[in-house]
Amino acid sequence: MSNANLTLAVLAGGQARRMNGEDKGLIEVAGKPMVQHVLDRLQANTMATMLISNRNQQRYGELGYPVYSDEVPDFAGPLAGICRALQQAQTEFVIAVPCDTPMLPQDLIPQMLATLTEHNADIVIARDEQQDHPVLMLLKRNLLGSLQQFLSDGERKVIRWCQQHHMEYCDFNGQAHAFANINTPEQKQQLEQQLLSQNA
Repeated sequence: MSNANLTLAVLAGGQARRMNGEDKGLIEVAGKPMVQHVLDRLQANTMATMLISNRNQQRYGELGYPVYSDEVPDFAGPLAGICRALQQAQTEFVIAVPCDTPMLPQDLIPQMLATLTEHNADIVIARDEQQDHPVLMLLKRNLLGSLQQFLSDGERKVIRWCQQHHMEYCDFNGQAHAFANINTPEQKQQLEQQLLSQNA
């Protein structure tokens, strides 16, 4: 399956309470905004790409991709962002990733697509040897109606919705560091050092 049938949706809609309310996607790490690391890592320029954000939309727009906000009010969580992505996508598949994971595996997308194809799954979630990453999800756009109903029922839990469908995991064993995200200034400093050493 090629990227022509895929839309990348980078989720930047959270409130980042642990980062003093800073917009995490726009925090500079190793010389560029965190969201730019994610876009570069996944080669966003090779596929349809959108950003889902509820604030600073002009600044996100300067990155050159369309920006959309949740339709569900009050920072309803990642599923609201994924729902918006499914509404806007023109492709059969959407992959959603958070904006604060600047070291994602560079083969993330082909591995996720391979898992979905192999199992004929509706949803694929990334995991490493330490934990699952339910916000890092590849899914079929035709699940939009199901997700809209789930949200309108007041539900928010990602895994609970995923389990209503044929869900599979894509394993990235030995790569837990690649899914590290930034929730504190200390984590930012650690990741910055890792990124700078990678690029040295």
